[in-house]
Amino acid sequence: MARKGKRKGEELYDLADADLVKEMDETYRQLFTARLQLATRQLANTSLPRRARRKIARIKTIQRQREIAAAQPAVAEGGA
Repeated sequence: MARKGKRKGEELYDLADADLVKEMDETYRQLFTARLQLATRQLANTSLPRRARRKIARIKTIQRQREIAAAQPAVAEGGA
């Protein structure tokens, strides 16, 4: 059976750099809220902190990939 939706994090690749920063800020807030609710035993869905951490990792990975890709032509020109 073929998947109809995008893979996890694939929609993040379509975002601009500024939008990625906004998404990361929002996700950090969600993580903070989820941790607070978990500590006070108000969180019903205990998988939320894990999902938030993984989303943050995906965003950081995309940002790093873009950083490396932007630096790649500069390295190639200097070395040749």
